Parts: sequence; structure tokens; C-alpha cells
Amino acid sequence: MIKKGEDTNEDVALGNSNKRNKGISRKILRYFPIIPRLQRLFMTKRTAEDMRWYKNKRADDGVLRHPADSLAWKSFDEKYPSFASDPRNIRLGLASDGFNPFGSMSNAYSMWPVILIPYNLPPWLCMKQSNLLLSLLIPGPKGPGMDIDVYLQPLIDDLKILWESGIETYDAFTKQNFFLRAFLLWTINDYPAYGILSGWSTKGKLACPICHIHTCSIYLKHGRKQCYMGHRRFLEVNHPFRRNKSSFDNTKEERLAPQALSGDDALAQLNTSSQVLVDGSTRKRKRDAIRYDNWKKKSVFFELPYWRTLLLRHNLDVMHIEKNISESVIGTLLDIEGKPKDTLKSRLDLQELKIKKPLHTIKNENKYILPPASYTMSKTEKIQFCQLIKEVKFPDAYASNISRCVNVKEARIFGLKSHDHHVLFQRIFPPIIKGILPKDAYDPLVELSLFFSDLCAKELHVEKLDQLDKSIRMTICKLERVFLPTFFDVMVHLAIHLAMEAKLGGPVQFRWMYYIERFLRTLKSYVRNKAHPEGSIAEGYLAEECMTFCSKYLTDMETKQNRPDRNFDSSNIEPNGLSIFNCRGKPLAGGAWINLSTHEINQAHFYILQNCEKVRPWMEQHLEILRKENNRNVSRGTRRNSLCGLRKRW
Repeated sequence: MIKKGEDTNEDVALGNSNKRNKGISRKILRYFPIIPRLQRLFMTKRTAEDMRWYKNKRADDGVLRHPADSLAWKSFDEKYPSFASDPRNIRLGLASDGFNPFGSMSNAYSMWPVILIPYNLPPWLCMKQSNLLLSLLIPGPKGPGMDIDVYLQPLIDDLKILWESGIETYDAFTKQNFFLRAFLLWTINDYPAYGILSGWSTKGKLACPICHIHTCSIYLKHGRKQCYMGHRRFLEVNHPFRRNKSSFDNTKEERLAPQALSGDDALAQLNTSSQVLVDGSTRKRKRDAIRYDNWKKKSVFFELPYWRTLLLRHNLDVMHIEKNISESVIGTLLDIEGKPKDTLKSRLDLQELKIKKPLHTIKNENKYILPPASYTMSKTEKIQFCQLIKEVKFPDAYASNISRCVNVKEARIFGLKSHDHHVLFQRIFPPIIKGILPKDAYDPLVELSLFFSDLCAKELHVEKLDQLDKSIRMTICKLERVFLPTFFDVMVHLAIHLAMEAKLGGPVQFRWMYYIERFLRTLKSYVRNKAHPEGSIAEGYLAEECMTFCSKYLTDMETKQNRPDRNFDSSNIEPNGLSIFNCRGKPLAGGAWINLSTHEINQAHFYILQNCEKVRPWMEQHLEILRKENNRNVSRGTRRNSLCGLRKRW
């Protein structure tokens, strides 16, 4: 790469040193070509075999365990049978998000990597960090915004080649050459990146890309924000909630649930909503031009011939949606500063909308009194809530130390990460609030928690997802009866679409941002020169990728590919005495000698009798003797009782 003031090899050869001065580039895009790296997946015999797993070894029993079980995958195979005929053709997922490569978050810097995920691999490998392919590194300090299509163009060009003609590749498993093809199945991103990649603005009154122009939203005058309510239209036509005025917004609901846009529908909207230009110039559209949708651009992905036919083009990220809903719920219940959705402004908005009259503010001279809602907790209840969370203990590696984020005296929870909210909202939250809040308040919150718990299961059933789709509609309508309009931001609304997306795309573990966020943390650790963070990340990643590839050939030594788990207990121990004592555990910390109580000794004795194979024959023989003796005693007791009866009669 040549910068201003440097001489090319040609200039040096011709003696024209420093005669050409090239300007310094505004930004340098680092592209890691994907074609040779996809070919590399078939260069080792074991990986080449794993790339066929979804076709040869996957159990096709109707249960969703892998993206290959999803409706989107199967629909694509039906539309393009020539592509599906060869199981070696690769299905890819694309993920992108911005992150700050520096340790100091006060330094505003947004770098955007673009990561590819090969879904042909088994579930335990395809989301592993060593199999994530970094394809683009979009530099900072500012994010690309809607101009990200310019940076994605090299990747799109390679994806076109991989779709149309393919690349001749050697397969180490069959030891033959074949033409490798690939296609992009969907994108994975958080909600702001959803708008950047799809072209649909995720802000404003039409923020929901699934409901599109039929998004139901209200602007709150005092809170100065949009709220997204009107979820009764997702219920059945004859549901009693549709006719219930007083519990909702004093109106009957007669609208039908909106349908998601297909690729053809999106293209039709894009073609009819082109921007209005002034005098043929390239200036922005007129402010007074009428627009009936939220499109900002036509996404570069529509250049791919198959993109408009996909059932699920962009995924809603369950991780961030669950985290934001958990933050809103906990912040409202504990009235954490800056987090609650029940404030004076939200109560004034209730008066403006003329709904929920028992919760309207009461003005007392220069002060406003806020009547308590059903979810309002007293100071004692808040302290009890925090104390219970602080005392919870988790198995090793199940969750982080959530107790460090709890301040019992101030009844405040702070500093929780996304996975902390995941564990807290699904496992801890329901049993705690059930003993504190009244039924009308805790019932929908528990249902919401159970919804996310069922949705995040490793195995999904289509019938179960249909039930979840119906239950979440009812749950959010129940929340509308209890909580204020400010609670219903776009994250709460998006939960209503998650069950249907799981039906189209399969388990959420292959479509959420947890793995991507961890990979970004790894990229951040490669920064050694803070003056050139992109260069540091590029060098570190290439070195890591080379070492990972080489380790696939090293099977007789410990590498990243065959390294045992952190808590792996070695089983290579010579037999010594009873088999039950041959499995030694590896201590997590320093050990200490303790004296067992009588009760603990009896428990250990009982465990050995129940689980040791060598003791089992003696145990069965002993039980048989006890059984015969017991029968003999019972028969003696019966004769004794009969003799006593005869004596009484005489």
C-alpha cells in the first residue's frame, strides 16, 4: 500500500524518485478474500467430512436443532435443487457490529468487522470461534452508517462468483476436485445494525421492519418518545380483548395483524418510494416530500440473484432484545435512577391519552403525587428482592458473579452484562417476584420470562413454536393492561415476532450475537499499537488463523482443536480397588481436609451401594436374605394374630 511521499518500485527503477505524490487515503478497507479460505475448509480430511454433516449425519425428525432443520433452509433447497444436490456447497451467515478497539470507552471510535459463519458444520463446530471467518475490517473512527454498502462491495462480488460459476476445489475426503458454490443465508446483527444492513430505518414511528408501514406507534408529548402499542390486532378476530375498551386505549380493535414483507414486496416498495431530487441534483430529498415508508436505501444484498427469494433475510437479535426488556422491567420495579419507565412525565402522558385514570397524577400545591401501580414495590420489598438475588449461587461457568452487581442497602442493581440479564430474567426473576407482586402484575412478567426460556432451548418443535407465538401475543396484551405506554419501546414490540422467526430460522443459538460479541472481544485483544488499531487486528487475526489451520494437521499433540475443557477430569487412571474410586476430580482451587459427619458417611455409604458394580452382586444377595427374613416374620406375625383372636373368642 502506497502513501504520500513513498516511491513505487517502478519510480525507483526509472530514477523518478519522489516525482509522484499520492494523496493519503481517507480510509483503508482491509478485505480478507473468502474464496481461498472456503476452499481451505476442504483441505483436511476431517473438516471436509464435517462439511457434509448436515446432509449425512443430521437426524431429520422434524425437531429444529440446526439451521438445516429450518423452513428457510428447506425452502431454498426446493427453489434451487441444483445447488442443494451437492452437500459440499456452503451456506453462510453474515454478522457485523461496531466496537471500540480501545480500553478507554471515552475515546469515541467505531470499527466494523464483517464475519462469515459456515453453517454446513455440526452444531458444536459451526459457531466455534476458530470457524468464524473475518472477511472485512471497516475502519473508524466513525461507523460506516448507511454507506456500508460501499465497503461490502468486494465481498458481494466474491459471493456472486461463488453463486454463479463456483470455484474448482480439492476435496481431501473424496480426493477429487469439484466446483465449490456458496450462498448467503441471512444476516445477524443488533437492531441499529439491522437498519444499516437492510436499508429500513429502525427509528421513528415505523421502526418495526416486520410490521413495516403498518407499525402502530404513538408519540408521547411529555416523554418525547415513540411508544409501540396496539398489540390486540395480533389476537384472534373474536378475542374478548379486542372489544375491551377500558383496559386498553378506550377503543375497539378491528385491525388484522400485518404480514411481513417478502423480498419481492420490499423491492416493489423500494421502486415506488424513490427519493425526490431537486432539479436533477444529488441533494437530499425535499423535507416536504411525502414518504409512506421507512426505506433509506436499497440494500446491496439485493445484487445477489437469490436474495429476494429468501424467507428470512435479516435476523432480530434475541440477545439484545431480551437484555433490553430485562433492563426495562428491573429498572421499573426497583425504580433505578435513569432506568424506570414509570415517571412523572409518563403519568402526564397517561392524562394526555385519557387512559388508566386511577394512575393519573394528583396535584398537591406545587407537588405531584403519583398513585402506586400494581407493580410498585415498597422499600422493604425492594431490599428483599435484591437480597434474594445476591444470595443466589450458580454452578461453575454457568453465569458470572451477579452478586457483585447488587447493592442491597440502596436496593439497586447495576453493571449487568447481556448474559447476566439472560440468566437473571429466565432463572431467578420469576420465583422472586411471585412472592412479592400481586397476580395481575407478576403473571404477565412470568409468562414473558418463560417465553424467552422456551425460545432459547437447544431443541425446538414447530408445534411448540406455534403455541409460543400465540402466548406472546396474549402476554404483551396483558402487559398493556398493567404497564404505562413508556414501557412499550420497540424492543418490547419486537418480542412478538421472535417465535415466528425461530420457526423460519431454527434455534436462536445460531442467530444471536453472543458468539459474535465474544469474537469482537478477541479482536480487541489483538490491538498492540493504538495508533494503528486496524493494522494490529489484521496482523493478529492472520497469525491466529494460520496457527488454527496448521493445528488441524497435528493430531498427536495438544492444540486449539483438541484441547480439553477447562474442567475436564482425566480418565487415564490405572484401576486401583473399586471402580467407583477410579474417577478423580480435578479441584478448582486448593483442597482442604475435613471430617465427615455421621449423616454424610451414611450418604456416601449408600451411594457406593447403589452405584458400584462390584458391590452389586453382594447387595442383591443381601437384599434377597432380608426379603426372605421379612416374609418369615410376616407369616409368624399372622399366625400369632390368629391365635390371639381365637383366645379372645373363647
